[in-house]
Amino acid sequence: MMPRMNLLVLMGLAGIPLILGIWYPILGQISVLLTLLLLLVSLLDLAISPTPARVDVWREVGDVMSLGARNPVKIWLRNQNRLPLAVEVHDEPPLPASMEGLPFRTTLQPGRNRFVVYHTRPHHRGKNSFGRLDLRARSRLSLWTLYAERMLKFPVRIYPDIQAVFGVELLARQNRLAEAGVKLSRLHGRGSEFDRLREYRREDEYRNIDWKATARYESLVSREYVVERNQNLLFLLDCGRSMCNELNGISHFDRALNSVMLLSYVALRQGDTVGILACSNRVQQWVPPVRGSAAVRTLIRQTYLLEPSYEASDYGLMVEQLRHRYRKRSLVILVTHALDEVHLGAISRHLRELQNPHLVLAAFLRNVPLHQRVNALPTTDLESFQIAAAARLVATQTAQVAKLEKTGLLAVETVPEQMSAQLISRYLDIKARHLL
Repeated sequence: MMPRMNLLVLMGLAGIPLILGIWYPILGQISVLLTLLLLLVSLLDLAISPTPARVDVWREVGDVMSLGARNPVKIWLRNQNRLPLAVEVHDEPPLPASMEGLPFRTTLQPGRNRFVVYHTRPHHRGKNSFGRLDLRARSRLSLWTLYAERMLKFPVRIYPDIQAVFGVELLARQNRLAEAGVKLSRLHGRGSEFDRLREYRREDEYRNIDWKATARYESLVSREYVVERNQNLLFLLDCGRSMCNELNGISHFDRALNSVMLLSYVALRQGDTVGILACSNRVQQWVPPVRGSAAVRTLIRQTYLLEPSYEASDYGLMVEQLRHRYRKRSLVILVTHALDEVHLGAISRHLRELQNPHLVLAAFLRNVPLHQRVNALPTTDLESFQIAAAARLVATQTAQVAKLEKTGLLAVETVPEQMSAQLISRYLDIKARHLL
């Protein structure tokens, strides 16, 4: 417990006559009586006030959380006091993280359970834990602040954003993938395996019209095909120092890993196999290609402890290791963040070595602060110089990416938040166009 400002002010006022008692002794006696009376009242306030020490608290949360997503945490409280209690609650979620709804205040009725839900967004993957939970309340006369502490240690594992995986599955079932940023026109494949006949749609190709069925039903009927299955998708995940950059508290590496998991889920649902090779200046993780929609759990479990290192990435090592570990033709997707044109040149030089026998897609995370700087309005000569330098750097990188595509490599450059949707759309487009 701790005295509140109200009590301190009253004690100060009661002590003023004590100073005047130097000249008027009667005032000194009055001051002592007032102080004793105030002390008795404060002790009575403690005696009659419900206390947070008699509040039962427990936390309801899963042992797995998603990085960067809103993870709900339910706090249950039960008031064992005989009187209602207005309490303020603060929890200690796995850090670093941002919280929504903490601290919260609620009024607890005697002998009743009540729960409050808050949300936390973890900023770091791996093993972590919840810590203590603090309760705070005012006494009935507002003379004291009463405290209680509960050490509710609870270990959790923070995975890549698995909530996005479940969200995409739900949207796919409801045919609402456009809400996730995926281009729906790419979903229905133009493969060689016949699937079904259906009513003609405006975006259908004329060559897919089934004229016999059209004559029979006296309305346009289209043939629908499914894209090829049993193809291979390999991710080259850059774990070097360029991926240590952060945006809104989440590193580029974590954004990339989220996108990899989401596209892996889509590819596995399409019937393809997925493997991951994570490298910096050394091989940090190799997950051999797996198959089946449930295999995404295997990918998550084997990669959620990965961390980027502050070492320069060795793209030659990535290419060498991939060629050594897997020789079947695959769609190879490198997910990285290029710092400048020299960095881009090194990436393209080594990726060209994979073109035989693989199809290579380079996915670049855009430097958001740099592009924001380009779009800013200068107010000083120094800012003008900085914006001009940023514009030249962005133009050079854009030209380098275009040059990379002219060599036969595929490329996509996007902001981190849109990486997942861009990769899924590009993957479905590659499948539909028989590029693999």
